[in-house]
Amino acid sequence: MGKLDGRVVLVTGAARGQGEQEARLFVAEGARVVVADVLDGQGEALAKELGALYVHLDVSEEGDWHAAVAAAKGAYGRIDGLVSNAGILRFNELVDTPLDEFQQIVQVNQVGVFLGIKTVAPEIAAAGGGTIVNTASYAGVTGMACVGAYSATKHAIIGLTRVAALELAAKKIRVNAVCPGAIDTAMSNPGQLDPDANTEETSAALDELYRTLVPLGRIGRPEEVARLALFLTGEDSSYITGQPFVIDGGWLAGVSVL
Repeated sequence: MGKLDGRVVLVTGAARGQGEQEARLFVAEGARVVVADVLDGQGEALAKELGALYVHLDVSEEGDWHAAVAAAKGAYGRIDGLVSNAGILRFNELVDTPLDEFQQIVQVNQVGVFLGIKTVAPEIAAAGGGTIVNTASYAGVTGMACVGAYSATKHAIIGLTRVAALELAAKKIRVNAVCPGAIDTAMSNPGQLDPDANTEETSAALDELYRTLVPLGRIGRPEEVARLALFLTGEDSSYITGQPFVIDGGWLAGVSVL
């Protein structure tokens, strides 16, 4: 018996990184997964490998959400789980951040999560209940210089998660947030986007970078975030809702002076 046997879960940003690992783990645990992304080639290949459904989904576009829900229901009859993983990151000091860049980050990270809740929650309610897991960040519970727009959206996601948990509890929908620290994905490790790069070397370099920053002495792995998302999607977390879960190797705990 898998932990998600019989569940139908839509995962955004699922073509690579954390979303890919969530899709892989959820399928391994018995779920029927909807792989949603704007990276059509990678997403379609992953869905084919997993025996899943791929849908093109720009999370900032309400029409794309309705189309994705329709496709999922056409294939599986219902949706009872959502993992909103899609997001973007840009580096800039606040006073140097162009307005269009700030708004783009808001549209994808914050509006994307809002539209996910708005569009999918009624379907989950109609299915008799289920779960929503929103991807916030370490930067959603503390400040981080040079990622102000990103941090603002991730703080907002935690607020949306708490409000949604309150409003949807009576419909048997639990809503929680994962708050990853530095994770070895293309967002933190652009070397993964270079087909000629040695990913083992770039990952090792990141481990060295975070050795003194993070108490556990390394960057996180997307598989570790996927396991947290699985916990929050399955029955092991049946009495948990409205909470942010930090997964950062102890980074938020403080700074060591030794």
